[in-house]
Amino acid sequence: MTVHENFSIRHLTDAILESYEVESVIIKVGARDQISSTVVAEIVENLRMLIFAGFFGQKKLKMDSIEYYVGDLLESLVYHLQKQITRALLNVTEDEPKAEREAERVTHEFLSRVPELRRLLATDVEAFFDGDPAAFNTDEIIWSYPGIYAIMVYRVAHELYLLGVPLIPRMMTESAHGKTGIDIHPGATVGHHFFVDHGTGIVIGETTIIGNHVKIYQGVTLGALSTRGGQVLKGVKRHPTIEDHVTIYSGASILGGATVIGEGVVIGSNAFITKSVPEKTRVSVKNPELQFKDDDTTRSVEFNQEEFWDYVI
Repeated sequence: MTVHENFSIRHLTDAILESYEVESVIIKVGARDQISSTVVAEIVENLRMLIFAGFFGQKKLKMDSIEYYVGDLLESLVYHLQKQITRALLNVTEDEPKAEREAERVTHEFLSRVPELRRLLATDVEAFFDGDPAAFNTDEIIWSYPGIYAIMVYRVAHELYLLGVPLIPRMMTESAHGKTGIDIHPGATVGHHFFVDHGTGIVIGETTIIGNHVKIYQGVTLGALSTRGGQVLKGVKRHPTIEDHVTIYSGASILGGATVIGEGVVIGSNAFITKSVPEKTRVSVKNPELQFKDDDTTRSVEFNQEEFWDYVI
């Protein structure tokens, strides 16, 4: 007798219900209202429309009507953000009135920071335009560059993280990660004029500190040396510090909470760094040897690292 012939909805239901009792960590039954990932995504989109007014959502904004546009967005954000923050806080307290009061306070404090968020993001757009000769203009960057989207979401999530909101900041940045391939933890600290070129595969860990005017290329990891300690490492600085005016080329990995990359350092592609680097240093892997083969001969050519540095500096 085949599995198909033995199939029974009743028996399968019983088996799954039994697994719910055994694997209880991955089920929520009888819980309070939960955070809505759909609403959180809508909040991010409304914030993007508020920050980059006229680029997304309603087009052809006019100065005589923009006040109503902003007011409408803010009313929606206050209502939905406060509700979702309340639900997030109820994961750490059972005092619903207290959670509602705190959610109201946090929502108002967060939205009061939007002008500063806009100032920071304007410096990021400027850094993208200055750093990418392929950019037609800043409008193209705002409309189409995944890097600026990921940084915008990170900066929004970071403010909520600083205000002590659980769950929602990580939901925001992981959604951006899924869309762009750029993984910036909301706990990371990032200065102004931040530029990620191409961006795919970038990982920036929770306790990373990044200074101003930093440029990072695709595939860079700013990570921890080891996470074997698990939850014991919570709150410990596990990720590196990158000081001002540092450039990190594609594929480089910089690991460890004690690792400090000094001001003006340039890290070459595929470098693996676990110790601090003094300021104004150029770091690269040992000169690679390239092999060229045809049907009869093989010749090797050593890559000229000095020519590389002359080009990129």
